[in-house]
Amino acid sequence: MTPNWLALGALLAAVSVMAGAFGAHGLASRLDAHALTLWETAARYLMYGAFALLAVGLFGRQGAVRGVDGAGWCLLAGSLIFSGTVAVLALGGPRWLGAVTPIGGTLLIVGLMIFAWAALKA
Repeated sequence: MTPNWLALGALLAAVSVMAGAFGAHGLASRLDAHALTLWETAARYLMYGAFALLAVGLFGRQGAVRGVDGAGWCLLAGSLIFSGTVAVLALGGPRWLGAVTPIGGTLLIVGLMIFAWAALKA
């Protein structure tokens, strides 16, 4: 069963907006400048992943396109891993999470490259 990439993209976008607002209003007085920058990066990259998933969803609606689901899964996992670890680091989480963050970034890149490949093959 193919996930509804449009719904997942919209959900990630909503969470990104909520995270950004929470950072600006709820965390601004509690975190130092570096931690706030990390939080903003997490929210921004979650939105990037959301936009990419929305594009994957729209592209997938054109018909069965090989690679679209692979791109979607990589983008979803990459967004959650990258943004999640950066957000936890901003809140003072264990520093070893910094070693996990690049896995999320790599998955985002791979997802975008799979998406590009699928678009070229369509």
